[in-house]
Amino acid sequence: MDDLRFGAIIRAIRIRKRLRQKDLARLADVSPATVSRVERGHLDIVNLANIRAVAKALDVRVDLMPLWRAGDLDRLLNSRHSALHEQVARSFAKRPEWLAEPEVSFAIYGERGVIDILAWHSVRQMLLVIELKTDIADVNELVGTLDRKRRLAWRVARDRGWEVGEGTSVSAWLIVAEGHTNRRRIQAHQTMLRAVLPLDGRSMAGWLRDPSRPVGCLSFWPNSHPENVSGGRAPVRRVSAVPPPRT
Repeated sequence: MDDLRFGAIIRAIRIRKRLRQKDLARLADVSPATVSRVERGHLDIVNLANIRAVAKALDVRVDLMPLWRAGDLDRLLNSRHSALHEQVARSFAKRPEWLAEPEVSFAIYGERGVIDILAWHSVRQMLLVIELKTDIADVNELVGTLDRKRRLAWRVARDRGWEVGEGTSVSAWLIVAEGHTNRRRIQAHQTMLRAVLPLDGRSMAGWLRDPSRPVGCLSFWPNSHPENVSGGRAPVRRVSAVPPPRT
């Protein structure tokens, strides 16, 4: 949608609600001049937070849709995810004590999804659910999704013919691609995340050698861009920890 049409829609809804520009400005906590600029389609001189505030005051949701001339953005994002997947898979390929399966889909009692990597340590009878994220968007949804996969993991593994039971221990590992934006979003929610996923990458290296207890881990994986996939090994011990909160 172009800027002029967006402004026209905001104006039409405002009039339908019988609001003046200054009324809408008060509800959105912005200046009347900002409302005027939005309605005239001058969005390039209004910051995104104010545009969202004006829209929200009218019960309008604003979704961004990036368009790129160079090609398919979904393919670009998928290539990053594939690159991260490849590096983690390489690490597990060097651990013969672990059986790791990629892209494990499930449909159990109406709950559907895909586990990025499901790993099984038969000696310790330990399942490991690995969630890979190249971009962090909604942290609450992410934690809920990971918890659901962890809860259903033993059923998923049993359906694949693995010798697991209802009492099998299940661990979770959230691996996030390195990046300033991802670190900032994790930092903003670190109290909640560390409560659910207390271990970091350095601790996880030792745990993988002897998974004697169920754990939750969050770590950043470096060099997770597609052009780095053909490079050397990305060892687990290089994964950096989530920084502790400052006091």
